[in-house]
Amino acid sequence: MARIGLFFGSNTGNTRKVAKMIKKRFDDDTMADPLNVNRASAEDFAAYDYLILGTPTLGEGALPGLSVETDAESWEEFLPKIDDLNFAGKTIALFGLGDQAGYPNEFVDALIELHDFFSARGARIVGAWPIAGYDFNTSQAVVDDQFVGLALDLDNQADQTAQRLDAWLKLIAADFQLPL
Repeated sequence: MARIGLFFGSNTGNTRKVAKMIKKRFDDDTMADPLNVNRASAEDFAAYDYLILGTPTLGEGALPGLSVETDAESWEEFLPKIDDLNFAGKTIALFGLGDQAGYPNEFVDALIELHDFFSARGARIVGAWPIAGYDFNTSQAVVDDQFVGLALDLDNQADQTAQRLDAWLKLIAADFQLPL
């Protein structure tokens, strides 16, 4: 079994696309194939000590889910299924997608929801990312002048995605024992 679980929630498929970009950088022994949380179980999550989790931010700063009219269940419906799990001893890195021009007051806000959920259950969150190079007004996902995970904007800065992914994966490499 792979050492790192890679899970995402999505609506339009962009977060899935980024998860696949991450997976392509690693072999099957290192990282599992990306799995949409609408197909995941609590046991799937519990099987990994290392997790990379991705989410878009929808509407006015929400996690994807049926209440914000996604096409299928997503993080909103999945998190209650793992509410009782203890994530102590697990290391989690987060990536989030947003539109800093269209939603400059909610840019990647959903990241903080994942951050707070898993932190409250004992997980060690790694991979904070600098805010430099972005043009947004505010984000709940900014703590101590950094995003709580990698922030990506495929709408306005798609040309920076691969470079940011590579830099972020190098940033979390030691925490995840990655061969980079």
